[in-house]
Amino acid sequence: MVAGRLSRYFGRRFLGASLTVFVGVFGLVLLVDYIELMRRSAGEANASAMLAAGISVTRVPQIMERIMPFAVLVGAMLCYLNLSRRLELVVARSAGMSAWQFVAPAVLAALVIGVFATAVYNPVAAMLQEQSKRLEDRAFNNAAQTGLQSTGTGFWVRQKSVDGQSIINAVTSTDQGVRLGGVTVFMYDQAGRFIERIEAKIAMLNEGYWRLIEARRYPVDALPERVADYALKTNLTLAQVRETFATPETVSFWDLPFFIEMADHAGLAAAGYRLQYQKLISRPALLAAMVLVAAAFSLRFFRFGGVQKMVLSGIVSGFLLYVLSKVTEDLSKAELMHPAAAAWLPVFIGVLTGLVPLLYLEDG
Repeated sequence: MVAGRLSRYFGRRFLGASLTVFVGVFGLVLLVDYIELMRRSAGEANASAMLAAGISVTRVPQIMERIMPFAVLVGAMLCYLNLSRRLELVVARSAGMSAWQFVAPAVLAALVIGVFATAVYNPVAAMLQEQSKRLEDRAFNNAAQTGLQSTGTGFWVRQKSVDGQSIINAVTSTDQGVRLGGVTVFMYDQAGRFIERIEAKIAMLNEGYWRLIEARRYPVDALPERVADYALKTNLTLAQVRETFATPETVSFWDLPFFIEMADHAGLAAAGYRLQYQKLISRPALLAAMVLVAAAFSLRFFRFGGVQKMVLSGIVSGFLLYVLSKVTEDLSKAELMHPAAAAWLPVFIGVLTGLVPLLYLEDG
């Protein structure tokens, strides 16, 4: 009975510490992002303080998805260090509890957090990210009044049609590439000769053509002209557009299988979507691995000293796991590593990093 009550207590302490770290970092990132948006929007007539706040609030949740493992790592370390500082771990050990009984409640809580983050938080963050793109387009996309100039940034795609080839550049992309903002189109004839440039405020994909709204044409052999609504023929399908303009991070966990299947049927590479899907599936295990790493470096009693070195070692270990995950992601996107191996290898290394010291220290 005592062990069960203490386990629930340790689990609540871990949840409280992790939530505190997550909320604190969320507020800090939100403040920094809002200040940066206010700086960017200083010269924009359409950007207000409330609009900038809306962009930040809807954009930061997806940023926090990448920070979540570190929040769990720091939260677990704070939890165990506070328990040790207040001698609660000493009392628990005197009651016959082992380190595994300290760690088990936090590991179970981390698994629950991971499942919630994958099944609920990720779809909400993806939806808010799309909303932030729409708000940002309202605030900063005033190309119709100023005239767009190609800057070499944004999204690029080449297409063919019965009229010839064209290259499309878009500053912003929403609705998984179906709606583009700040569009510049370079048109070529069948012989590959440049014939005109078209600039439009918005481009929307329809069946067989792009609908360019508030467009301006710049033909080579004629004067520029404004066109309220212009149809640009295309052979691109919805699957090809989404593969070009959509990023896997902006796709909901529940929609990823559909995107993977659609890309496969269209003969397109789906490595990015498969990697994101495997990363989201492995997230509960990754958070549990972070708890094990934190426990390996923070269960030492305060009276033994060396607390600062333990905390630094735990943070460095978490950073190295992050670097490893980025390396495996790049290898997977280059199709040099299977997406499942790229997603689960950091988890496996993290579990070993936490388990080996605990087994050595606790079980000899």
